[in-house]
Amino acid sequence: MLKKISGYFVLLLISTGSYAQNFDSQKLDSYFASLEQNNKFMGSVAISKNGTLIYSKSVGFSDLENNKKATPNSKYRIGSISKTFTSVLVLKAVEMNKLKLDQTIESFFPTIKNAEKITIKHLLSHRSGIHNFTDDKDYLTWNTQPKTEKEMVAIIAKADSDFVPDSKAQYSNSNFVLLTYILEKSFKKSYTDLLKELITKPLDLKNTYMGGKINPAKEECKSYTFNEKWILQPETDISIPLGAGGVVSTPSDLVDFSNALFNGKLLNPENLEIMKSIKDQYGVGLFQIPFYDKIGYGHTGGIDGFSSVFSHFADENIDFALTSNGTHFNNNNIAIALLSAVYNKPYDIPNFSSHEVSSEDLEKYLGIYASKQIPLKITITKDKTTLMAQATGQSAFPLEATEKDKFKFEQAGIVLEFSPEDKTMKLKQGGGEFLFTLE
Repeated sequence: MLKKISGYFVLLLISTGSYAQNFDSQKLDSYFASLEQNNKFMGSVAISKNGTLIYSKSVGFSDLENNKKATPNSKYRIGSISKTFTSVLVLKAVEMNKLKLDQTIESFFPTIKNAEKITIKHLLSHRSGIHNFTDDKDYLTWNTQPKTEKEMVAIIAKADSDFVPDSKAQYSNSNFVLLTYILEKSFKKSYTDLLKELITKPLDLKNTYMGGKINPAKEECKSYTFNEKWILQPETDISIPLGAGGVVSTPSDLVDFSNALFNGKLLNPENLEIMKSIKDQYGVGLFQIPFYDKIGYGHTGGIDGFSSVFSHFADENIDFALTSNGTHFNNNNIAIALLSAVYNKPYDIPNFSSHEVSSEDLEKYLGIYASKQIPLKITITKDKTTLMAQATGQSAFPLEATEKDKFKFEQAGIVLEFSPEDKTMKLKQGGGEFLFTLE
C-alpha cells in the first residue's frame, strides 16, 4: 500500500490534438522492448477506448526464479487501487440501505479515538484523523505475519488521532481497513464474497479478486526490486491490507472496471459524483490525474515490489491501466507514454546508453538558463565529471550523459539537450518541450 500518494502526472500548459485515429502500437512495442532489454520494468499495461481494448503489452517475468514470462493473464497485487473497489462497495451498501455516509463509527469501533465524530464519509475521503499504521517505524517488522480483525483494530486504535475529524485530509490506509470490516459486518459476508457478488461477477472480471499467498501456478506474479539484478521481495500478508490494498487484478480487467464505473454501470449518478468530488486533493477512492488540458480520474497503488495506476478520461472515453511487479524506472513516464500514444502527443523511446565525459567537456554547458515559455531558471554547474542542474527554488540534481550534448535525470523523467553553439538548451519532460537560453 502506498504510504503517501504518488504517481501524479505532469500537468502541461499546452494542448493540441486529440485521440490518434492511427494509433501507433509499434512505437509502444519498441518503448516496452527498450525497458525490458535494460531491466527497467516488469509488468503489463492495457488501454481501451469506448470499452474496447486497443492495446495491451506484458514484459518481464511473473516468476523469475522459474523463468516464467509475464502474459496478459498474469495477475498482480494492485495495492491502493483496491481502495477504489472498496469505495464502490461502500457506496453500493449505501444504495442498498445497509449504510449511511453520515453515520458515525462508534458502534463498530468503540475503542478508536473520536469514533463518535468520525463518519463513513470521513473514512472514504481520508478526513478521519485516524493514524496511518503503514507509517509506523515497526510496520515492516510485522507486515508479513497474519493478523486478525481484533489485532488490526487494536493496532489502529493504539495510535493517537493525527487531527480533528474533517479538519483536513491526510492519506491513511487505516481508513480502508476499517471500511473492510464495516462492509463485512453490514452484509454479514466476507469482503471476498462482496467483491465477487457486487463487482467482479456482474462485470465478468475473471482475473480480479481478493488476494492471498501468491501462487505462481495461478498466474499470480511475485514482486521484485532491482539492485544490479532483480531481487525477490517479501509478501505482505493480505489479512493486513484487506480492502486498502489486498486486491489482485490485471490491466485488462482494470480498464473494464474503470469503463464500467465511469459509464454508470456500478453506481447511480449521484454516488459516482461523490467519488469524483475532490476536496483537499482527495475524492472517494479517486484522485484527479491531469494530462495536458485533460483531467482523468483514477488511483495509484503500491505494495511490496508491486506498483500500479489506472485512470479514466471522459472526453474520448479512454481507460488505461499499468500493473508492475518490478520497476527500475519512473512509472509516471510509462503512463505518460501510454497516454501520449493515445492522444498523438510526442514521447521518446528511452535511451539507456551512457556517454563518457570529462570535466573539461562539461565547461561549455555551464551557466544560468532562462525560458520565455515558463517562469523558471535553471543553473547548470558541475561536480568533477558530473553535470548538475538546479531549478529555481529546488535542490540540485545530477545529470547522466547519454550521448553528445544530451543528459537525463531519469528519476523525474527529465532530458536536457544542449546546443553550445547557439547557447540554448531544450528541457523535455512528460511530453513537453521548453527552450532555454544561456543568460
